[in-house]
Amino acid sequence: MSSDPAPVPGVERPALSALDIVRAVVLVVAVASLALWGFAAWAFPWNIVVGIGAPVLVLLVWALFLSPRPVLRVHPFLRAAVELLIYVGVTIAWWSMGQALIGTAFALVAVIAGVLSGRRALS
Repeated sequence: MSSDPAPVPGVERPALSALDIVRAVVLVVAVASLALWGFAAWAFPWNIVVGIGAPVLVLLVWALFLSPRPVLRVHPFLRAAVELLIYVGVTIAWWSMGQALIGTAFALVAVIAGVLSGRRALS
C-alpha cells in the first residue's frame, strides 16, 4: 500500500515552503500574544473581553484579507498594510507589558517573513 495518497482530479495543492510555515507560526504567536496581553494587562471585567476579543478580531481580519482564500480580495499593498497593522498591534502589546525585547523580536521576524512573502507573491 502506497503512503502517497492518490491525486484527486481538479485539485492542485501548492507546495508548502519554509516561509509558509514561518508565517503560520507568526500568526499563531500573534493570536496567542494578544490573548496573553488581554488577560494579563487589563483589570477583571475587561480582561475577559479583551483577552477573547483581540485574538478573535485578528482572526477575523486575517480571514477577511490575509488568508490563502480571502473573503475580500484587495490590492497587494493594502493587504501588506493590514498585515503590518496586525504586527504593530502585537508589538505594542508586548511593549505595553514591559517586554520590549520580545516585541522587537516578534516585529523583526514577522516583518521579514511578510516582506519575503510579498516579494514572492509579486514576482
